[in-house]
Amino acid sequence: MDEHVIQIWRDVRDRAGPFPPQAYQFVIEGLAHTSRMIHGDDVAEDTSEAVRRSRHVNGQQLCMGLRDYALRQYGKLAGVVLRRWHIRETDDFGRIVFAMVEAQRMHKTEEDSIEDFRAVFDFDEAFGDLIASS
Repeated sequence: MDEHVIQIWRDVRDRAGPFPPQAYQFVIEGLAHTSRMIHGDDVAEDTSEAVRRSRHVNGQQLCMGLRDYALRQYGKLAGVVLRRWHIRETDDFGRIVFAMVEAQRMHKTEEDSIEDFRAVFDFDEAFGDLIASS
């Protein structure tokens, strides 16, 4: 696992809940995936304010992008993998993201709210019956 992700996990684990380092890595990679899906650009390491704003995605967009990324990465086992990481609803994505924001590992705009992640989609519907049986 990437040492950067382990440090992020250490910085935010008390704020977000029982999520393992893999959950943070997934959200970081899923954010890049979502930005590429929406903006069609290469997500570089440029952290300038202008570049960040131009690649910004809101909570609902990120949730949908994370759903897509999970299905692409894990196929029919996506729900099982997320559940193993204690991610059971889109609100959990919000807890991870906002814990990383508080730790200054991610950025948000004034318009962003943890409420943007509330019940964006139903995990059972998005990932099929496998999540219910894990």
